Parts: sequence; C-alpha cells; structure tokens
Amino acid sequence: MTFSFKSNTLTLLALSIGFLTSAQDTSIKAQPVFKDGEAQIVKAFSDSGNWIRHDLWVETNFDTDGDGKPDRMHVDVTRPEQTDSEGLKLPVIYETSPYYAGVAADVEGVFWNVKVELGEAAEERVHPEVKRRGKRPIISNSLIRTWLPRGYIVVHSSSPGTGLSQGAPTVGGDNESLAPKAVIDWLNGRAKGYTSPYGTEEVEAFWSTGKVGMTGTSYNGTLPLAAATTGVEGLEVIIPVAPNTSYYHYYRSNGLVRSPGGYLGEDIDVLYDYIHSGDESKRPYNNKTVRDTEMANGIDRITGDYNDFWAGRDYLNKMKSMKAALLMSHGFNDWNVMPEHSFRIYKAAKEKGLPTQIYYHQNGHGGPPPTAMMNRWFTRYLHGIENGVENEENKAYIVREDDKRANPTAYKDYPNPDATNVILHLSSGGNNVGGLTTSKTKGKVKTEQLIDNVSFSGKDLAKAESSKNRLLYVSPTLTEDIHISGLANITIELSSSKPAANLSVWLVALPWDGGKITNDIITRGWADPQNHKSLSESEPLQPNKTYSLNFDLQPDDQIIKKGQQIGLMIFSSDQEFTLHPDSGTQLTINIKNTNLKLPIVGGIKAYKKATNK
Repeated sequence: MTFSFKSNTLTLLALSIGFLTSAQDTSIKAQPVFKDGEAQIVKAFSDSGNWIRHDLWVETNFDTDGDGKPDRMHVDVTRPEQTDSEGLKLPVIYETSPYYAGVAADVEGVFWNVKVELGEAAEERVHPEVKRRGKRPIISNSLIRTWLPRGYIVVHSSSPGTGLSQGAPTVGGDNESLAPKAVIDWLNGRAKGYTSPYGTEEVEAFWSTGKVGMTGTSYNGTLPLAAATTGVEGLEVIIPVAPNTSYYHYYRSNGLVRSPGGYLGEDIDVLYDYIHSGDESKRPYNNKTVRDTEMANGIDRITGDYNDFWAGRDYLNKMKSMKAALLMSHGFNDWNVMPEHSFRIYKAAKEKGLPTQIYYHQNGHGGPPPTAMMNRWFTRYLHGIENGVENEENKAYIVREDDKRANPTAYKDYPNPDATNVILHLSSGGNNVGGLTTSKTKGKVKTEQLIDNVSFSGKDLAKAESSKNRLLYVSPTLTEDIHISGLANITIELSSSKPAANLSVWLVALPWDGGKITNDIITRGWADPQNHKSLSESEPLQPNKTYSLNFDLQPDDQIIKKGQQIGLMIFSSDQEFTLHPDSGTQLTINIKNTNLKLPIVGGIKAYKKATNK
C-alpha cells in the first residue's frame, strides 16, 4: 500500500490537532451541550463514579406532627463533580414522593368492605403499619442516569410523614404542596437546609442555578402540580405523568362512591395508612389528627357528596398562582388515575395562557412522554435554550392504536378541533340489543328496565346476547373508521325501585374481541342518581319517580375500526368499581329522553358516511 505525500501530511496534521485538543481538554471546564434544541449527553458528566451524592433536611414553614417545631423534609442530591471542582452551576430536575421509604403490606381487611347496601356504613377496616426502608444518603435513583449526563442536577425528597421527612402525610393537604415549595426555595437560597433532622449545621445549594423542573408518575406526578399551584419562584416547568389532580375524582364519581381501578374498596384513609412510613413515635398523633379526625369527618362514604374536605384536595381549585410551563402525560385506558385528571388541568392551564402541551397514549397507568419531548421542555425552561417548544403549532401528541409510544401523532390540540358532537338516540330492545341512531324515538314515552346484579361483570354483560341486568344499544356496523376525540356526554332519564342505586355507563366497541382490533372499552362513566341536582347535596330517590341526569364520560381519543359497532351499555353496580349492594334494584330508563353526545372527527357527516345512514 502506498500513500501520497499530501495524504501523509494531512494524517500527521490531524493527529497533531487531536493530540493538542486532547491536551487542551484538561483545562476546559465541562459545560452542557445542546443540539437541535435538546441537551446532549456530556462525557464529563457521565461517569457515575465521580458523582457527588449527599443528603440533608430542608426546613418548612409548617408543623404537622405536633412537636412545636417546623417540619423538615429529607432531601438527597446527585450532581456532577464539576459542581465542586469547577464551580459549575446547573439547573435541577426534582422528584418527590411518599413511596421512597416503603409502603404498607396488603393485608386482609385493609380495604373498605364494598359488600354493603348503599347509604349504610361498613365495619371498621384494618390499619397496617409501614416499616421504613432505605439507607442514607440515597432516597431514590430515579431520573439520574437519564438527566444528570445531560447537564442537570437530580434531587429527590420524601413527602411529609414518610421516610426520614418529618410531619404527617395528609394525602392532598396543604403540606404536600408546601413541602416541595420549601425544597425549591432552598435551591434558590430562600429556605434553610441542615445536615441533620434536628441539628443547626447548614447546607447551601451553591451549585444550583435556581431553575427547577419537576416530573414523576401517579402520586409522584401529582406533587409537581401541587408545588406549581403555590406559584413558587424557580419552578419553571412540570411534566406530570398520570397525576391524580383531585382526590374526589379519584375516589368518587358524580356523587357515587367509586374505587380506583384495581383497588376495590380503597379510599383516601387507606392511602394514608399505605404511605405512612415516617417516625413511628409521631404516628399516634398523626393518626388521631389526620386519619381519625379530619379524614373520618370528611370522606363521607355514606352519600359520596362533594364537600370542603374534597374541595381542599382538588388542585383545579388552586391554579390561580400557577406559573410553570406544563407538559402533561396520560393513558386513555388508565382506569386507576383516569384520563380526566390530566385533561382538566391541561385545559385550565391553557386557559390561563401558560405554555402547555399534552401527550396521550392508548395504554394504562403511567407512561411518560418520549425522552426527546421531555428533553425539549427541560432544555427550554431550565437551560433557557430558545428551541421554540412553547410556540409549536401542535399542542397534542397522541399515540395511535398500533404505534409505539415513542412515535405519537401530532394534532393541533386535544380534543381534536375537527371533532363535533353527534347526538345519538336509543331505540327499543336494550335487554337484547337495541339501536343507537341519529333519529329521535317518536311517539309515546318508551321505557326499558334492568335489574341490578353485581355478580355479573361489565365485560360479561357487554358480551351477552341478552340480559335482564343491562341495557345495550348499538350503532350500525361501521363501513369506515370513526375517530372519536373528546368527552362523550350522556343524558339519561330514569327511575329506581329503591331510594339509592348505582348507575354505570360503558361505551364499548363490538364485537368484543379482547382488544385485538381496538380497545373493547371505549370509555366509561359512573354517577349517583341521588345527586341529580347537585354534587354537594344528595337526596333519596322516591321509588318510581323519574329523574334526569347529565354527566361526561372519561376523555378518549380512539379510532373505531370499520366492521365494528359502537355500543352504549347502561347498568347499575359495576363489579370492578362500585359498592356491591344486594341484587334486585330495578332501574327504568326512559329511552325517548335519553341520548349520547359522541365527539366525532368530521361530525355528523363522518358518522353518517361510516354507518350508511
């Protein structure tokens, strides 16, 4: 092999430049690097062996464990060694949680007994004790390997009354908002941090730029919103994933006592016991003041009415002070923390004029946005790189049914701006299969009956060719796909044979095929007919008197494939979600005055084209 003189000279020159660059690198300070509006992985930040890890306690302005001293929150910090050796200051990505130190065991009797008559009290449940776990200084390793190499410091804290944090868990009380606020204040030099829970030696966040972003999933996704509603300076952006934005919406539905999916019989006091991993000596006081007084007097499992206790745990009521940018994430088939939780906050933030974007997928609980999407938001608001994320034309990214979560489809907004409500009416035959049509039922009042029997699951009822325990009304078989986007709404006129009854509504895709073509359950909703006038005031039903209810079903964005039918199923007790009273309550539905408003992209024209009607 031969080389020209020219090529040899260039090779030597390149080697020389490489040698000089390598030598010079030792004197160049490490800095974050950005490309295409995203923070890039920096080799100097990526060596975990050089990361600095330590913990501390941040002092708050509240005392919830009754010891006469301000509660202190346990905080851990993981940062590049350059924050010491080179004086580098970086922004912070912060996650806080009540779960880091462990949770209560799932022992028999911990959940409320759901086999009770509506309006009757259940026997007292079991109160398990949590055994704290974890070793200092590390509270959690979440987020670190993703974000620290990209030029961020990662911080965690345990919520009040959990782990080594002082105070009492309140499950949505004010201290759960003020605790992360105190940590953010400390990161900005406005609050004090200490090396020990009761000591006086202070710790300063000299390595922080003061700009903070928060994220987390489920409860850990609720707390960024809780912090943001305080309006704390320095919290620039939050990315909540499947957040619980209202404990009433989590444990109740339109006046009905309704469990979160997968946790039949759970209520807010159950969650309190589940997370209470803090100082054992403080638990008797906390139990008495929070669980056995405030919660016991507020949760009202008898009527399910909305009251001051629940209003104080609804973050929609507290958004006036929120300034942080918002990237929201949720799954349309999350039946634990249901998709209404994210939509209601996204809508309110957008109306406030805050920078917003929403990411939805078709799966269940959890599921953050793609890392690249999160990166753009953190880069814009924490590093200050003008990547234009706040000015993007598309505000909604939705993962279509057969796509991967990393490949969402962009839309101008959610709900789809091209969706309009199509009003669908019922035609008789619901104990077998009635009709769902754009034509209103004519003639005299037409009624159909169902008999409550919780021994049949909703799935069984939807699949049954006939049943006296449900009413089912279906559309014609679709000849083209239909795209549903938004909140379906039902108006239903009914009477009950008893003073109280559960009411459950499912919108399903038929034939039921186990999700092979599309999700069998399109959306769902539940309501208490006793709250037909007001969520805060219920009244016993007069047997056989007619009442009218109107309520939204859960938000959805789904494409129903051609060859299927859209079915509206009305039944009473839902085996997975509601209380389980004795069977026999009869509901009579006036189908003439009952209708479904279904948000369809393309509206009535698209629906008629797909149904040949």
